[in-house]
Amino acid sequence: MVSGWSSLPTGSGSRRRLRRSLSAIVLLIPLVVGLLGTPAATPVARGNELDDARARQAQLKKQIASQQAQVSQLNLLQQSLAAEIDATRQQLNSINADLDAVRKKVASMQARIRTVKATYDDLVNQLAAMDAQLVEVTAEETAKRAELTDRRKKLADRVRSAYDSERTSPLETFLSGGTFTDMLAEMSYYIDVGEQDQALAEQVRTDEAALQVLHQTVSDTRDTTNALTQQTAQQKRELDRNLADLNAAKAALKKLEAKTAATLRKQRANYALISHNRAAARAALAKAAASQRRLASHISDLIARQAQQGNIPSQYNGSLAWPMVGTVTQNFGCTGFPWEPPYGSCAHFHQGIDIVAPEGTPVHASAAGVVAYIGWNYADGADPAWIVIVAHSSSLNTWYAHMQPRFPGGIHQGSHISAGQVVGYEGNTGHSTGAHLHWAVQLDGVFVNPRLFL
Repeated sequence: MVSGWSSLPTGSGSRRRLRRSLSAIVLLIPLVVGLLGTPAATPVARGNELDDARARQAQLKKQIASQQAQVSQLNLLQQSLAAEIDATRQQLNSINADLDAVRKKVASMQARIRTVKATYDDLVNQLAAMDAQLVEVTAEETAKRAELTDRRKKLADRVRSAYDSERTSPLETFLSGGTFTDMLAEMSYYIDVGEQDQALAEQVRTDEAALQVLHQTVSDTRDTTNALTQQTAQQKRELDRNLADLNAAKAALKKLEAKTAATLRKQRANYALISHNRAAARAALAKAAASQRRLASHISDLIARQAQQGNIPSQYNGSLAWPMVGTVTQNFGCTGFPWEPPYGSCAHFHQGIDIVAPEGTPVHASAAGVVAYIGWNYADGADPAWIVIVAHSSSLNTWYAHMQPRFPGGIHQGSHISAGQVVGYEGNTGHSTGAHLHWAVQLDGVFVNPRLFL
């Protein structure tokens, strides 16, 4: 039986020959195992590289999603800021801007600009970190491609070597005069070669999968990063434009504040000339306050009689309009201007809004109504102001004071007038420190802030 093995044909019968050789080897395996002991652990294909590649891909996707959300948030912040800046600019360009309100808006917008800039800077830093990670992943892809090429070459060499080894079996080596040690070494190769090749092939498959993930990660990240970079650059342009618009609004506010301050300085200087005697000034102030109360009571009586006659409606539905275009030098409320009488907790309280324009500027009715009074303010004493009071309902009326003594269009007490109709011209009559219009709104006998009705 042994001699039959040595006479086996070659060529086309090599496969049968290999099977018979392996059969003989199987018979010797117990002996070999007993001599050699337990074989060494077989190398296993490393799947952790594929897991790492997938984890890196998921991490970058999460970062990109976060940055895209941040760009969207930044865009909303920019749009809101641009709208607020535009509204502020319109308010500054509109008639009789409320400088206090504009100052607060500008301060708020400056804080929002800082928030937008901080968000933008953070996004830029994240993009820089993303670029660095992209470089790392690209390097990993290049290294994995080279590693895969090397393992493919090794696997091809092993396949070729296995094919060549078919021509001489371990048993033939022993029977041809080889030593038992040579036979054991040959058998060990035959036993291990399949598992090693299988592990190598598995590693090649793992490398191919990891390389595909890395390549997709690089491609997706590069495309998304380029898009985010362009969007971030657009946000920078929006930020620069909003900042320029805000600076322009601040400059306009500063100019308007300077103009208002100059007018107030002039008025205060004139007041100082008038009230050099402080004691006399306090007495005059108290007298003026009392006279104003008497006048208000008299006007209320006139309006009540007009309402009883049906000339004035009981209610007014609508809003009021500015009576004149100009610069607001005093708003309604507490003031540092010593000419105004005390009220509530304020040492000096201004019960209307002062508007300054070139002397003689037409003054318009804030809404339709009936002239409740036109003429000199008899309560002012020796230096009265010319005033017009228009009743819009039995509870709402508007006052226009310090005007020139004129009856525009022949209007008189009891005349019905339309909204916007000229009721007088800016003047400097009465206790005035310069040409201006004192515009006041009285509701249920109490002077209230006219801005509430605009």
